[in-house]
Order: sequence, then C-alpha cells, then structure tokens
Amino acid sequence: MRKTKRRRDFARSATLLLQTVELSIWNESSSSPGKGQNSEFGTVYETRRCNETSEKALLEAGNNTMSINCTHAFKGATTGSKSVVCLITYLEDILNGSFFNNKIGMQEVKLNSHIVSATIGLKEKVYLPEPIVLTFQNTQPGGARTKHICVSWEGLQEEGGRWSTEGCSHVYSDNSHTQCKCYHLASFAVLMGLTHKEDPALTVITHVGLTMSVLCLFLAALTFLLCRPIQNTSTTLHLQLSLCLLLAHLLFLTGINRTEPQVLCSFIAGLLHYLYLAAFTWMFLEGLHLFLTVRNLKVANYTSMGRFKKRFMYPVGYGIPAVIVTVSAMIGPQNYGTYTHCWLKLDKGFIWSFMGPVGVIILINLVFYFQILWILRRKLSSLNKEVSTIQDTRVMTFKAIAQLFVLGCSWSLGFFMVEEVGETVRLVTSYLFTIINILQGVLLFVVHCLLNRQVLMEYKKWFTGMWKGVKTESTEMSQTTIHTKEVRSEHLESL
Repeated sequence: MRKTKRRRDFARSATLLLQTVELSIWNESSSSPGKGQNSEFGTVYETRRCNETSEKALLEAGNNTMSINCTHAFKGATTGSKSVVCLITYLEDILNGSFFNNKIGMQEVKLNSHIVSATIGLKEKVYLPEPIVLTFQNTQPGGARTKHICVSWEGLQEEGGRWSTEGCSHVYSDNSHTQCKCYHLASFAVLMGLTHKEDPALTVITHVGLTMSVLCLFLAALTFLLCRPIQNTSTTLHLQLSLCLLLAHLLFLTGINRTEPQVLCSFIAGLLHYLYLAAFTWMFLEGLHLFLTVRNLKVANYTSMGRFKKRFMYPVGYGIPAVIVTVSAMIGPQNYGTYTHCWLKLDKGFIWSFMGPVGVIILINLVFYFQILWILRRKLSSLNKEVSTIQDTRVMTFKAIAQLFVLGCSWSLGFFMVEEVGETVRLVTSYLFTIINILQGVLLFVVHCLLNRQVLMEYKKWFTGMWKGVKTESTEMSQTTIHTKEVRSEHLESL
C-alpha cells in the first residue's frame, strides 16, 4: 500500500514537472523563437513560428524531430497572435517503463528514448485532425524479441499518471531511430518491450497441426461441394463451417505474427475475430437444425425445415458476426492487435466481444443437445431401433456433440491461460488448448466424411473411376508404343 502511494505521488510530481517545464520554456522562447537549452530543467529545445514559411513545420531537439501541420495545431486555439510551437527534449530520464501497465505478452518494458514534449503553450491536451510525426533516437538498438511502443504521458487523478498508447501508433524502427504518429500534443517517448520466448515445441505443434487441419478442411469442403448424394441442409451447414475455419486457420498461419505495420495487424485481428465468430455461429445453426430435425420426427412436420434453410441460414451465419465485429471496432478500434500478436487485446475486457458470444452459443447448443437426447430417448423406446431415420438421427446427434466438444470446450480452456493460475497449469492448458483447436479440421473431416457411408461410397466411385482412367490411359499409351515400334521395324526392314 505504501509502495503504491509513493508510486502515485511520484507520477503526480512528474506530471506537474512536465507541465511546468513546457509552459516555462514556451513563455521564455515564444517571443524570440529558435534553438536553446535550459540547464535548470536539463533540456534542449527548439521553438518556431508556424506561419513563417508554410503550413508544415519541422522542429529538432536533441536528435529528436517533429513534423506538425500548423493550420491544424492552432485551429480553435486561443493563443493570441503567437502561433508558436515548441519541441522539448529532456536529457534526464524523468520517468521509466514501469508506468506502462499493458505488459501482456512481454517480460520487461523499459524506456528506449529521451522524453520529448510538444506544446503550443496550452496546459490542456490539444487534439489534432492530422497527426504529428515524431522521430526518436533510440538509446539502444532492438533485437528479434523486442517491440517498440509509441506512448504519451497521461496524467490521471487516481493513479497520478501512466504511459498510454491512446492516439499514438508505431510507424517503423531500425537500430538507431523509431518513428511514431500521434494525434495530440503531449509528452512522448518510445518504450521497448522484451517479448516472451516462444516454446519451440508448441510452435511446431501449432504449425504442423494447423497445416493438417487446413488440408482436412479443404478436402471436407470439396466433398460437401461435389458429393451429390449428400446434398442437403446439413451439408450446407458443414460446408460453411468448414470454409470459415479453413480461412481462419490460413490467416492464423500467415498473419498472426505480422504486428507491423499496425494497421495491417489490426485488420488481421478484426478478420480473425469475424471468421472465428462466424464458425461458432454456423455451429449454433447446426445445433438448431439438428434440434428441428429431431423435433420433426415427433411432430411429422417438415415445413419449418424449408423456412429455416431459406430465410435464416446465411443472414444469421454471416450477418450476426459482422454486426458484433462492426460494433466492437467502432467502440474500441485500438483494441485490435497487440504488440506480440494480431489478436484482440486482453485488457479492459475487450476479449469478451469474442468470448461472450462464444459462451452464449455453447450454452444454447447445450440446451439443444439435452432436449435432443431427451426426445430421442423417448422416441427410441417406442420404435424399432432399426428404423433408418432414427438411426441416422442418432448418428447426427453423436457427430454434433463431438463437434460441440472440440469447438466449444477447447475455447473454454482459454479462461485458464492467465498469469494467476501459475506457470505449470498455464503451460499444460496452453498445450491442451492448442492441440484440441488445431485438430478441429481433422475432426470435421473424419466425422462428416470418413464416418459417412454415402461419402465413402462416393470416394470409392471417384477412386475407381480415376483408377480406370489411369489404367485405360496406360493401356492406350502401351498400344501406341507397340504400334510405333512395329512401324519403325517395318521401315528399317524396307531400308
């Protein structure tokens, strides 16, 4: 408690110091703009009138630069006739990386630049329609496991202050410099985060398993498209689910680690959010379809099945995920993409925009399945167990429950992959989560294709036809070769 209070008091003092230095240097140098230094505060700075030559102004202080659009900076600002902007570099480290709270996925975060302040003489934060471009000199080069984070200092009443990424984005980094874009004027810095070392065994399992899953999903999708004897509503549902998972797994394999540029990473995270939500929505539709099928056995009414197929499937399957992702992106666009992966940020509860709908779908499907089992138990007790319709429905129930386990329970393991559960439990959970999830495509192919008698019969016809075609082609080639040899022989004899 005492440590927290000291930390809060230190942050408040730092916030006050930054504000004092900004106003003091700006007031002193605004009448005669130019470069200078202030030994009292340990700073170097440059002040410039924005309207001297053009709309754009470039300032440099202590090997750090800032480009600013003057028109936007002073629009609506009441600074009198002084259209002056100031860039200040603090040569001493007033703050460090410990005031950055979003350290998920990183072992350590530290300051990797001087702190710079950009001001036009106003105490309050100034927001801009066009970003300023800041180029920082790195205090040390980065590495393969490092991430550069552009931050600004945010004074808070309850915490005293903290480093925040709100309104700032990373553009690029090399061994000597880092460039950032920010949509406000404040005090800025570059933090360098050391990411966790990836488990090589888990990485291999993920890539090999996902590759197998993608192959199985591709074969399953081809089967559902080309196998005519099984074309029905169930096949359509299986096909859409397979396509969603196929695209999601492919994007995961190729884009989950593409954290730069940030805009691309955010797009990948949003698309993954949509594809996985769509997969769960189609799983919900499969549960609903199975429930209607079993219920129709009891009421002998198939009219609802036609309405289900025509009116609801595609709008629900692809529309609901689109609405969820659109609303989520409007509320928190900055929560798409982390410093280590292109996925949703776990802080501020944003992950519930994915886990919430998934949990609801799993619960609804559980209700469907319990009702299905109850109806089947009563129906089977009064009918011959060899009736094909009942037997097929029992198989459908088994398949759906198996699918629910893999698609539903595996994601529920994600709740235990947090720091609080301990390293050993988290590691075991990570392996279980990864293995079960990457085998989703394999399970769909096995359950809906290899365990389906009609599909196996079609496979047999396809392979038999292909074999006959290859055999016929081989025979024709042999006959052609023999004929050619005979012609050559006759030609030689005539010579």
